[in-house]
Amino acid sequence: MSRAALLVLADGRFPAGGHAHSGGAEAAVKAGRITGAASLEEFCRGRLHTAGLVAASLAAAGALGVDAGELDAAADARTPSPALRLAARKLGRQLLRAGRATWPSGELDAVAREFPKGAHQPVVLGRVARAAGLGPEDAAHCAAYECVSGPAGAVVRLLSLDPFDATGVLARLAPEMDRVADRAVEVARVVADEGVGALPAASAPLLEISAESHAAWGVRLFAS
Repeated sequence: MSRAALLVLADGRFPAGGHAHSGGAEAAVKAGRITGAASLEEFCRGRLHTAGLVAASLAAAGALGVDAGELDAAADARTPSPALRLAARKLGRQLLRAGRATWPSGELDAVAREFPKGAHQPVVLGRVARAAGLGPEDAAHCAAYECVSGPAGAVVRLLSLDPFDATGVLARLAPEMDRVADRAVEVARVVADEGVGALPAASAPLLEISAESHAAWGVRLFAS
C-alpha cells in the first residue's frame, strides 16, 4: 500500500473540484455563525462528527468493495437536501474523472457506466482509493480531512482569515479526525454482514437547510 498515493489523493491540488465548494461555510459566514478561527473550529467540529462521519463510512465501505449502487442509495437516503445531493454527485463525477486518469481501473470504469451523472463523492472516493491501492483506513481519513479542510480553506477566502489560523484549526481537530476515521472503518467492516443499513446516519439539519438557501442565492463565491 502506497503512502505517497494517499498524499496524492488527499492533496488539495488533486483536480477533484473541491476548491469550488465551501462545505456550508459560505452560508455560515453570511449568517454570522462563522466570524473567525474559534467559530470556524466549532463549525468544522460539528461537520466532522455528522456529515464527516457519514462520508468517511461510505468511503471506507467503498474501499472495501461494497456494491457501489447500494452505497449510493444509502448516501442519497442520508442527504435530505436536493442541493447537497446535486453537489455530491457533481463532486463525485469530477473525482471519478480525475481518478480514472490517475489510476486507470476496471472498477472505476464500471462506476462511470453505472452512474453517468455521477455517484456521491464519498462512494467514488472509496473506489478511487481502492484503485490507488489504498485501504479503508486511508479512504476514511481522506474523507474526514476533506470535510473540514474544505470549509477552512473557504473561510480564508471569505473572511480573509489568516491561513496560519486556519491551519491551526485543522491541526487541533486532527485527533478527532483520527477517531472519526477509526469509527468509520469499524462500521464499514460490519456492512459486509449487515448491509448498508449499518452505516451511520448522523444528521446536521442546519447544514441541509442552509444548503437549500445558499443554492438560491443570485451571487455566491462557492457552488455549495
